[in-house]
Amino acid sequence: MSENILEIRDLVVEYHTDEAVIHAVNGISLNVKKGETIGLVGETGAGKTTIARSILRILQTPPAKLCSGEIIFKGENLLGLSENDMRKIRGDQIAMIFQDPMTALNPIETVGYQIAEAISLHNKISKADAEKRACDMLEMVGIPMERYGEYPHQFSGGMKQRVVIAMALACNPELLLADEPTTALDVTIQAQVLEMMQALKDKLGTSVVMITHDLGVVAEVCNSVAVVYAGDIVEYGTTEDIFDRTAHPYTEGLFGSLPKLDSNEPRLKPIKGLMPDPSQVPVGCSFCERCPHATEQCAKEKPEAVEVSPGHIVRCFLAKGE
Repeated sequence: MSENILEIRDLVVEYHTDEAVIHAVNGISLNVKKGETIGLVGETGAGKTTIARSILRILQTPPAKLCSGEIIFKGENLLGLSENDMRKIRGDQIAMIFQDPMTALNPIETVGYQIAEAISLHNKISKADAEKRACDMLEMVGIPMERYGEYPHQFSGGMKQRVVIAMALACNPELLLADEPTTALDVTIQAQVLEMMQALKDKLGTSVVMITHDLGVVAEVCNSVAVVYAGDIVEYGTTEDIFDRTAHPYTEGLFGSLPKLDSNEPRLKPIKGLMPDPSQVPVGCSFCERCPHATEQCAKEKPEAVEVSPGHIVRCFLAKGE
């Protein structure tokens, strides 16, 4: 039996509009091991959330279109399942923490009811048992069960995010997709939520795909990292590989944009320019126009993925020594 709980193979996703075809995900391949936390890192618009929504098959169609590829979950291709079969998996075996908790919660239903509803949908238990389990989930994420009957507007941002996490974990999913779960939170609450998610992951043995801009979050919770740029994974490896043996110029640029307490540099070094227009995919390397090491070859040819060390994969001609 494979040690991978999830395998994404050559996934291509486009958004078709009247004006253009947006190439959001361009042939991405990715594996997630059982019990592993993998980070998807990159700029806004890189395609990270599209990857997560593709796994759950909750992309709005149209305009989204899953053009090709496979998403293998526990040996089964999710893209080949019926909508009815997918409903049985969503929220039960695979769950998602959405970026904005206010839009993920129904404002006219109590938070307790919303958690209990998710439990009842996937488990043949009584209403009373579902409510008790929902209360237990609230307690697990640090919210008193007495608040079961309160509405989302009665909770702070951090508390709402905890409710969303409780809802996502209510059925003990085997895979959790966390889409920037701490972006909207202040630093103190962010640390608490990350610590809580790590504790719950260890307790339940859940695999996690963590989508984030924050390399500090990656260092804290991730076992491996995939750096996503313009719909491609440009570097992949263990967290140690990415932080200590950075090999792609884009990853180097991300680290160069971070302030360092032990540095005397008067200014940060941001990555110049913007990502390429996703409706016009470059012929060569998608990072070519922003790369300080770009050559004529980079503009004409798309670099293949190269394994620079065991498990550390880079999509760059520099990695080949060319």
